[in-house]
Amino acid sequence: MLNKDIFLSVIDVAPLVSVDLVVVRSGCQVLFGYRNNRPAQGFWFVPGGRIFKNERIKAALIRIGQKELGMGEGIASGALSPRSLGAFEHFYADSFAGDVGVSTHYVVLGYRLDVQSDFSLPTTDEQHAEFRWWPIERAVQSPEVHQFTKDYLISEVFP
Repeated sequence: MLNKDIFLSVIDVAPLVSVDLVVVRSGCQVLFGYRNNRPAQGFWFVPGGRIFKNERIKAALIRIGQKELGMGEGIASGALSPRSLGAFEHFYADSFAGDVGVSTHYVVLGYRLDVQSDFSLPTTDEQHAEFRWWPIERAVQSPEVHQFTKDYLISEVFP
């Protein structure tokens, strides 16, 4: 792991590559976490995170799926099958360090993950104050949902 100062210098000069999980229940609800951290602090956002150097995409999906949602084993075993939504770009004026004059650029690989109707909400963590299921139609219209999350919903064909 890089220390915070070195990581901030990397963010200042290079994009980060990450994966986001668009978790869909019953084809009509999507799982969002309320962000505690920058960037996207104070918005509802899909779970996700950056890919580490020398980490394969599937390994990142398993790691992030486990850490944020407790579903890494299901992804690893194939019981849950993330489906690629494509590549997206996220540009933020700030970074994890706050408004210190360093912007953040993510190249994000979006994945849709359909889960059973009885899938439980994950517990909160350092990144999320709360998790909640949102009706997709409502999420697309809400100013509380970050535009980058809405982009996933708009790009995907939902019933």
